[in-house]
Formats: sequence, structure tokens, C-alpha cells
Amino acid sequence: MVSVISPAPESASPTTVEPLRIGPIELSSPVVLAPMAGITNTAFRRLCREYGAGLYVTEMVTSRALVERSPKSMRIIQHEPYETPRSVQLYGVDPETIGQAVRMLVDEDRADHIDLNFGCPVPKVTRKGGGSALPWKKDLFKAIVTTAVTEADRGGIPLTVKMRKGIDKDHQTFLDAGETARNAGVAAIALHGRSAADLYSGQADWDAIARLKDHLGDTVPVLGNGDIFAAEDALEMMRRTGCDGVVIGRGCQGRPWLFGDLANALGGSDERFRPGLAEVARAVYKHGEYLAEYYEDEFYGVRDLRKHIAWYFKGYPVGGDLRRQLAMVSSLEELEGLLAQLDQNAPYPGTDAEGSRGRTTRPKKPHLPEGWLDSRIFDVSGKSLLSEAELDISGG
Repeated sequence: MVSVISPAPESASPTTVEPLRIGPIELSSPVVLAPMAGITNTAFRRLCREYGAGLYVTEMVTSRALVERSPKSMRIIQHEPYETPRSVQLYGVDPETIGQAVRMLVDEDRADHIDLNFGCPVPKVTRKGGGSALPWKKDLFKAIVTTAVTEADRGGIPLTVKMRKGIDKDHQTFLDAGETARNAGVAAIALHGRSAADLYSGQADWDAIARLKDHLGDTVPVLGNGDIFAAEDALEMMRRTGCDGVVIGRGCQGRPWLFGDLANALGGSDERFRPGLAEVARAVYKHGEYLAEYYEDEFYGVRDLRKHIAWYFKGYPVGGDLRRQLAMVSSLEELEGLLAQLDQNAPYPGTDAEGSRGRTTRPKKPHLPEGWLDSRIFDVSGKSLLSEAELDISGG
């Protein structure tokens, strides 16, 4: 079955949205792909680009690994010639190291846009004071952002920040952190409407995004993130919050065509992609090819595809045994043979293929360094502990 492009639901009235400007970069579609560790590599970004416009950010990479030029970090920031603008997300906890990493990207002409991640909620990061725990220390947050902006400005590269509401409902940081980032000269601020304690549970707090936009006014673009699983969600978020653009994370897992829907919706069109099973199979195979090319190893690339299988076929009539085989695929030839067993005439299944996907978790008490919440000023004696938050390459 060929691709079906159908009208949006009648309840969603098309609305033309203004282009988003991030420094000198103007995006015809105000949509940003959220960095997701192990997901948003070149192969996935390439597939998403084929469906729609936007800003496609690399997986997040720690500034320490980048400064040390670890092979994995260098692979993460690699862009193909067709990837413009080139966007890199850095994660770090030390102003000096962040500054060195940004300087490297500028001096070696490796990015057109740099984003700083202060939104990672995973315990292995927050227990060292990194990620979404870091903005609690106002002086440290200010030093990191100011240093990064200064270094990025040397090359005329816009720098943005992505953050969460705070640590938990009693320790919110997004308003003062947003103001600090704005005053430091960032080109845009993205807010995920959850705290570190929320992880990916419940519903994202879009009201917080509206509060941040109201607090900062038109002095800096504010991007909303959280629970955008369809183009209509993006329209509704922008209507309700007044935000200038949206950041898409879990909603595009197994649905790279979501960027086509978003480009249509935000451009005033009511057309939406409704792929039948045959087209989904073609996208899966193409994704496998792109991963094999990216890793320069067919087995490793196809093995990496396995995590995407359940997302791609959510709601489609694929038998349990075939799903298990696809989730254990080891070569492109095997993948092709398994995909050929699918019902090529199966249509788009509607709402069963939509909605929440990816990680869903219960709220949990954040793991933090001892005494972290006692003061909003960083105790330099904890610097050695903080640096341990950067031991991994991706930070997430």
C-alpha cells in the first residue's frame, strides 16, 4: 500500500506559524528534534529530514569526552554534507571544560548551532549534581552558560539551552534559570514541562511553558517540549503557551514522518501522513541501511535497529512471532525477508499507531549529592564529585 496523506481531524484547524529564528538561523518549520541517546544519530536524523523540515540535533555528548576527542564522541558530532544547519548538543558540569568543548566546535567548524543540556533526569547523572539537578546551583549554572555563550559568540554560532522545570515540585528552577540564560545571551530556551522527579511520568506541564514565555516575553524564543505525539499536539501547545517552537522527543520514535505532519500543520496545511504497513516496512529497511552505513558495519547497524522495531509497528497487525524475529534481526537480507512477510495491504490503523511511545516511568525521588538542596550556591569542595557526572560519553 502506498503512503496515505489524509486531512487532519476537523477539530484541528490549520494555523500558519511564523518561522523560528535562532540567532542567524531561520527555520521554515519551528520544530527541533530532541537529542536522544542511542536514537538521534546521523541515520535517524537523515530519515526524519526526508519527511520534513526542522532543526535536527545530535545525540548529547559530554564536553569532557569531546575535549579528550574520544572516538565515540567524535562519531556523535559528525555531520554529513547534507545536514544543514549542523546542530550539536553538549552536556557538561564544569565551565572550563564546557568552554573548551565549545571552542573546539567553533575553531574546527564542526557546528552551526550548539545546545546545552540541563534536562537529563537519570539518576546516574543527577546523583553527581549534573543534568536537571545542576540549575539548582545558580552560580554554577550562570558560569557554564556565560562561558559557553562567550566562546560560541567568537564564531557567530547561536547557543541555546534545554532544561526541565526543576528537581521536584518544591525545588523548581525554570524561571530563574531561564532569566539567567536570557541575560547571558542565549539564542533560545527549551523547557520540558516535567521535573527531574517526574522522569517521563504523567502529563507534561504545559502551563510551566506558558509561565516561562510570559516571564521572558519576546526577549528570547521559548520552545516547548513534552507530550507532542501528533501535529495537533504541537498546534495546541503553541496556542496554549504562546511558545515560539516545539521540541520533539519520544513522539517521533518509530514515526519519522511526524516531521512531515508537523511541517504541514505549522505551515497551515491539513494534510497528514497515514502510512500503511508496506510504507512502514520500507522506512524500517531504509533505517537499517542508513544505520549500517553510519556504523560502517552491517551487523552492528541492524542490531541497533532492533530497539526501534516495537515503535515502528505499534498498532499495526504484526504477529507476535514475527515481531520477535524482527527484534532479533542480524542482517539486511534477513530484515528484507522478514518484512516481506508483512501484510502489504494493511492500512494505517488509526489511533492504535499513535499516542505515547518510548519511556514511561513513575515519579521517583531524585538522586542527588548529599546536602545538594541545602544551598543554591555551589560548594567548590564538591567539584571532584561533580566531574564524575561526565564519565560517560553521552551523558544520558
